[in-house]
Amino acid sequence: MSPKLLEYYLHTLAHLRPGQIAARAVREARRRLGVPSVWLPPEIGTNPPPCAPLKVRVDFPACHQFDARDIEKYRFTFLNESLEPGSPLDWRCRANSRLFRYHLHCFKYLQAAAAISPARALALINDWIAQNPEGAPDSWDPFPISCRLVNWIKCLSRPELSRYDLGAPLRSAHRQALWLERSLEFDLLGNHLLKNAKALLFCGLFFKDRHARRWLSAGVQLLTRELGEQVLADGGHFERSPLYHAMIVEDCLDLLNVCSELNDRLAAALCRLLLPLLPAMLRFLAAVTHPDGQICLFNDSALGVEASAGELGQYYENLTGRSSPRPLGPAWSFPATGYFVMAPRQGERLFIDCGPVGPDHQPGHSHCDTLSIELSLGGTRVIVDSGCFQYEEGEMRRYNRGNRGHNAVTIDGRNQSQVWGAHRCAKRARPVYGRLDAHPDGTLVFAGAHDGYRRLSGRPVHHRRIVRAASGYLIEDRVEGGGRHEIVSRLHINPELRVVLEGTSARISNREKLVATVHRLGPGTFRKGCGWYAPRFGLKKECVVLESSLTAHLPCRGGWLIEVGNGVAGVRERD
Repeated sequence: MSPKLLEYYLHTLAHLRPGQIAARAVREARRRLGVPSVWLPPEIGTNPPPCAPLKVRVDFPACHQFDARDIEKYRFTFLNESLEPGSPLDWRCRANSRLFRYHLHCFKYLQAAAAISPARALALINDWIAQNPEGAPDSWDPFPISCRLVNWIKCLSRPELSRYDLGAPLRSAHRQALWLERSLEFDLLGNHLLKNAKALLFCGLFFKDRHARRWLSAGVQLLTRELGEQVLADGGHFERSPLYHAMIVEDCLDLLNVCSELNDRLAAALCRLLLPLLPAMLRFLAAVTHPDGQICLFNDSALGVEASAGELGQYYENLTGRSSPRPLGPAWSFPATGYFVMAPRQGERLFIDCGPVGPDHQPGHSHCDTLSIELSLGGTRVIVDSGCFQYEEGEMRRYNRGNRGHNAVTIDGRNQSQVWGAHRCAKRARPVYGRLDAHPDGTLVFAGAHDGYRRLSGRPVHHRRIVRAASGYLIEDRVEGGGRHEIVSRLHINPELRVVLEGTSARISNREKLVATVHRLGPGTFRKGCGWYAPRFGLKKECVVLESSLTAHLPCRGGWLIEVGNGVAGVRERD
């Protein structure tokens, strides 16, 4: 092992909790010894376990990411990857990514927009049972088990399935619940453990045997503890990823849906916890949504994976009879999560990430996007985050996570946080301060800083100030510290827009209408470089990256002036 890699390991491990380290050590020891991670006694008897359909306040919403016609024909496409149709399915599909296999094993497609026929749903479930024996790789990992149990129970609770033989699915689901109970993800924690807990609660409500009350109690206990830690004071999820925040919002709405109609002490306690949390969570989700109705792309976020803010807001309104909360005014601050949003008029949003990379013990979705921005003008994304192309380690993963993939300042070609591997982070940038103010004259001013480069000689600190005034956005960058350093600032431009350089400025247009003019501020060089925009998993587009670079002694200043073009007008935002 190289000294650099050893350093990365040590600084990564230093942030883990003792329980995580112990759980990971046990899993690794079992793997090396060839010992099964879970042992279950042999199944006895052929009678299915007793169960009853879930009682819900409203129907679970459909997943519009899936087309029932494709699923009926065994055509599966997730993350811009496809599986060749066929029956029986190739559930192992080794040619596809692990994240694809997880999506396949999670069975979320059973909730497709147009209901899949009961016969096809059961055929898929029984085919999975036949080809995935206990302990099979990927399919019996705790995360897909958790998602699959919830989706199977939602499906098996449909009235039209009552006339079918459900013996095999019920026996398998019961065995999976026993397996999950013994393999909770205390090594990862975060959203994985929350998914585990949700699945235990669903199983505790669905099954009616001697295990059910234990599962329900364990689920409520875990959810109470984890939601108290994972949902921050401003409503954001502590992993600081808009994508995973949307996932957790839907999980919480599902939990409220299945617990609201029960006369049960444990269910009532969970409802009392969820009811005050959800408005803040929905407000945060609405705030990190562009005028096009989709989330911003910081920290492993991608489009087309989770339900939108509009869909989840409608789910909340159906459940509670209350309007879904939205942020008010032109300046939206979420200091606990570290997100700040300027919303001076309809169709226009500037998003700023000035928060921690994630919880110290679980920075798996961390990117080098501290003080990075995204900007929509006239309802169109103009300055974009590079997004998330894949979860596997590789050049695109490094690009998306590193400084090169973000609209921030890079010093000496180094990443502000030491992201490495597919999901690891050693030393990480921390916000020094961050605030957003709305002045009486309508001017919006953000100011923030991070310490990610203090490990370099001269201990540089990046400060960024953004002012939204009448003509546009003034972005002022100041790097304090000592010594001579190379400073590079980047702006990724939506590839659907045209970019023309004119001296130290760039004109950005959309169908010949001027959207914005970007001016470089301060000394140095200015060029139109190339980068990548990956708004969805498995999809990447080459895009223009405006780069301003300077080598100088610190302290030094630079920045951008973004003039809003005459071709931009306010638009009605999508729900």
